[in-house]
Amino acid sequence: MLKRSAPWLVLLASAVLEAVWATALGLSDGFSKPLPTLVFLITATLSMLGLGMAIRSIPLGTAYAIWVGIGAALTVGWAMATGVEPFSVLKLLFIAGIVGCAAGLKALPTEKKQPASAPSEPAGR
Repeated sequence: MLKRSAPWLVLLASAVLEAVWATALGLSDGFSKPLPTLVFLITATLSMLGLGMAIRSIPLGTAYAIWVGIGAALTVGWAMATGVEPFSVLKLLFIAGIVGCAAGLKALPTEKKQPASAPSEPAGR
C-alpha cells in the first residue's frame, strides 16, 4: 500500500514546493534579491524533480493537473493569508473547487489499459 502511495506523496510534496517557488519568485523582485532567488532556484528544481519522479507511476496529464492545481491553490491561499492578496469568499470557493478537482483526479483509477494483442500467425508459416 505504501509503495502505491509513494508517487502520490512525492507529487503532493512537489506541489507544495511549487507554491514555495512561486511565492519566492514574487519576492525575488525580478531575481534582484539573493535569498528569495536562491529559494526559488532550489525549490523549483526539487519541485520539477518530484514531478518527474511522480509521472513514472501517475499518468502525466493527471499528475500535471494535480501539481498545478494544488500548487496554485496553495500559492493563492498563502497570498491571502499573508495579506499580499485580498481575501475573498469567492476566491476561497474557487480554490476549494481546484482542490476538489485534484482530489477527483486522484480518485480515478490510474491503471494503463493493455493494448489489444496482435492476432497470432497461423501455424506452419
